[in-house]
Amino acid sequence: MCANRCASIIEHFVELEDPRADRTQQHPLINVVVIGLCAVICGAQYFTEMEEFGKNKRDWLSKLLDLTNGIPSHDTFNGVFARLKPEQFERCLLSWITALHEISQGQILAIDGKTMRGSYDRTDGKAALHMVSAWATQNHLSLASLVVDEKSNEITAIPRLLELIDVTGALVTIDAMGCQKEIAQKIVDEGGDYVLAVKENQPKLYEAVSDFFLEQMEIDFAGTACRQHATEEENHGRQEERSYYIAPLPKDFPLAKQWPQLKALGATVNLATRNGGETSEVRYYILSRYLSGPRFAEAVRKHWSIENNLHWQLDVTFREDDLRVRKDHAPANLSILMRAALSLLKNETSNRRGIRTKRLAAGWNTNYLEKVLAGT
Repeated sequence: MCANRCASIIEHFVELEDPRADRTQQHPLINVVVIGLCAVICGAQYFTEMEEFGKNKRDWLSKLLDLTNGIPSHDTFNGVFARLKPEQFERCLLSWITALHEISQGQILAIDGKTMRGSYDRTDGKAALHMVSAWATQNHLSLASLVVDEKSNEITAIPRLLELIDVTGALVTIDAMGCQKEIAQKIVDEGGDYVLAVKENQPKLYEAVSDFFLEQMEIDFAGTACRQHATEEENHGRQEERSYYIAPLPKDFPLAKQWPQLKALGATVNLATRNGGETSEVRYYILSRYLSGPRFAEAVRKHWSIENNLHWQLDVTFREDDLRVRKDHAPANLSILMRAALSLLKNETSNRRGIRTKRLAAGWNTNYLEKVLAGT
C-alpha cells in the first residue's frame, strides 16, 4: 500500500528537470522531493532538519523510495532546492495534489500576495521575496504561487499566475492591487468571473462606483434593482454588522466600456461596536456577474480566507517569516513545499486538531503521515 502511494506521487514528477549534473546525481531527484515534503509536513524548516528527518525515518522511507545510496545530505537538499525551477516544481506538486483532491467546480478562488520577510538579504542587498498565490477557498488548497520579480509587482505577476491554474467557471477575487483592466480581461478570457476590490489606486473608477452607491443609499435604492444581504456577528466582545449591496451595472455608468464584461457594482458596509465605541468602513467592488446577495457576501468574506487559512498559517504554524534561507530559488521552493504541506494537512479530516498538532502527529506516527500523503 505504501509503495503504491509513492508510485502515484512519482508519476506526477517524471517531467521535473533535475538541475544537477549527471556526476552529482547520487540520490534520485524524487528522493529529495519526497523526503523534503514529508519533513516539512512533520515540522522541518531547514535542510539540516530534512536530513535528520530522513535518517530517523529511514526504515519507513525505504518502503517508498530506493535508498541504495542512503539519505541525501543537507548540502544535497540545499543544492537541489536552490536550483529547481519553482514554476515547474509547483506544477508537478499541484498535479499530484489535485489528483488527490478534486477541485470543486464554480468555487471562489482568492488571489493575494505575501512577503517572506526572512528572505531579505542585507549583505547582498537582495529584497525580501514576495509571492502571489491562488487559494481555492472551498477545498483549502494552494493552487499556485508565483514569485514577484524584484523590479516588478503583483500587477504583472497575477496574469502569469492565472496561466498556471484553471479558472473556468470560477469566481476570482482580488484586492485593489489587482483591479486592472488587463487582469479582468485575462480572467474573462480564461472562462472565469471576477470580483475586484476598488480603491483610490483607480481614482476615476472609485469615484464613479462610490458616487453611484452614495446616490442610491440616499433614496434607499429606489432607482435600481439592488440585491442586499446582511449578517451579524459577536466575537470576544466585538459586535459586527455587515451589509452587502450588489446592483446591476447602470446604463449610464461612465466607465462601462472600459472594463471587460462588467455587469455589476458592489458595496459592503461594516459597522463594528466594541466597548461602547463604533467604527464603520465602506468598500466597493466591480463584478463580471450579477450575483445574488448571499453569493456576493460569500465572495467578499471568503476572499479573506487566503489571509486566515493560508498566510496566517504560514506565518504562525510554519514560521515562514522566520526562515533564513536566501540562496537562489531555495526560498521560493521552500515556500512552495510549505503551501503543499498545508494543503495536504488541511484536507486530512480524520484528525480534527489544529495544523500544528497534525504536524506533530505526522512526525510521531507514520501511519498518519501516510494518510496525509494519500489524501484519505
